[in-house]
Amino acid sequence: MELRQLEYFMTTCEELHFTRAAEKLGITQPTLSHQIKALENELGVRLFDRIGKKTMITEAGMILYQQSHITIGSLTSAREQIQELQKVERGTLSIGALPGELNELVSSQLINYHRKYPNIHIKLIANEDVVERVLHNELDFAISILPVEHDKLAVKSLYRESFYFVTTANHPLASHTSIDFEELVTTPIVMFPETHRCRQLIDSTCQIEGLELKPFIETTTVDSLFSLVRSGIGSTVLSKTLIDMYHYEDLVIIPIVNPKLSREVVIVYHKDRYLGQAASGFIDLVFSYIGTIKKEESSSI
Repeated sequence: MELRQLEYFMTTCEELHFTRAAEKLGITQPTLSHQIKALENELGVRLFDRIGKKTMITEAGMILYQQSHITIGSLTSAREQIQELQKVERGTLSIGALPGELNELVSSQLINYHRKYPNIHIKLIANEDVVERVLHNELDFAISILPVEHDKLAVKSLYRESFYFVTTANHPLASHTSIDFEELVTTPIVMFPETHRCRQLIDSTCQIEGLELKPFIETTTVDSLFSLVRSGIGSTVLSKTLIDMYHYEDLVIIPIVNPKLSREVVIVYHKDRYLGQAASGFIDLVFSYIGTIKKEESSSI
C-alpha cells in the first residue's frame, strides 16, 4: 500500500466520481482505476460499489477512508514540523475570530505580523462559526470566548475582561462610580443585534435576572455604535477590549455591578494540529499586545 494510492483513494471518496477525481489529481481515469483496483486486490475487498453511473463507498472503503485521513494528517503535520526547523519564508496562515472586537483585535496585529513574516499569506475569517472551522481543520487557530466544549479542541487563555456601561458626560448616570445591571436595562440603550456575542451575554444575564433589554437602535458596526453614543442618542454596554481600541476621551466608562458582566477570551486550536512558527508568531504578538494594554491599565491606576 503506497501513500500515492491512499491519496488517489481519498480523492475518489470525496468526489465519488472517477473522472472528476482523475482530473483533480491530474492523471488519466484509467490510471486512477488501475490504482484503486490494485489497492482492492491488496486488501482483498471492494472499496467502491459502481452502480450504473453512481459510485458508492463500501463499508470497508469507509474504514480505509477514515484511517487514511488520520495517516495523511499525521504525515502533513510531520512535514510542517520539519519545514518549521528552517526559516519561515512562505506559507499560509488561516486565523478565525468572532465578529466585532475580537476580529478588531486580530486585525490590529496584521501590520506588525506582516513586517516580521512578509512572505506569509494571511487569511482572516470573522464568523460566528470559527470554532467549528477549527474543529474541521479549516483554520490554524481562532480567537473566541468560553465555553468551548469539544475533546478534540485545546484552548489557551488570553485574558478575562469585564463589560462597562458607556455613555456621555452629560448623561444622568455619568457621575456614578458604578451602575446596577437592572438600572442600565431601564435607560435608553443602543446595542449590537441579538446575533452578536456581546449582546448574547447581556441577554442571557437578563434572562437569569428576570429582566428584558429593549434597545431602541441596533447596529452591526462598531463605528456606528460609537457614533450614536457620542451623539448622545443613547448609551451602550461594551467590552474593555473594544473600549481600549477606540479610546474616545469624551465618553464615560462606568463599571457594571449586581451582577458584574465578564467573559474569558481564549485561543482555540485543534489538538491534532501542529502550531508551527507562523501560527505561534502571531499568537505571541497578540499576547504581547494584551500584556502592553494590561501594563498601561496598571500604571494609570
